[in-house]
Amino acid sequence: VQLQASGGGLVQPGGSLRLSCAASGVIFSADAMDWYRQAPGKQRELVATIISGSNTDYADSVKGRFTISRDNARKTVYLQMNSLKPEDTAVYYCHVRRTLGLITVDYWGQGTLVTVSS
Repeated sequence: VQLQASGGGLVQPGGSLRLSCAASGVIFSADAMDWYRQAPGKQRELVATIISGSNTDYADSVKGRFTISRDNARKTVYLQMNSLKPEDTAVYYCHVRRTLGLITVDYWGQGTLVTVSS
């Protein structure tokens, strides 16, 4: 599985961006698809996750502002980011976790930079 993220850029505080991550290869509906981010000097953190198209979870810092969704037919996961804040500035990475019994396989995409600044 290869993941290609896009949609990052420069946006003013309060603005919106929509990130996309398209997967090549086989994606199963049971695969967890996530967005992580890493700000300069900080550890990578989980932003949002979606399983089977409807089971979602968010970091407290983005709840109510970000929405994760997926299109299984297009093998794409999205992150709609609204009311952006300067502290949302980071490189955003898409990630797929596949669980096969006791084995977990992780796939990472390249990052896309989001800069929130006036």
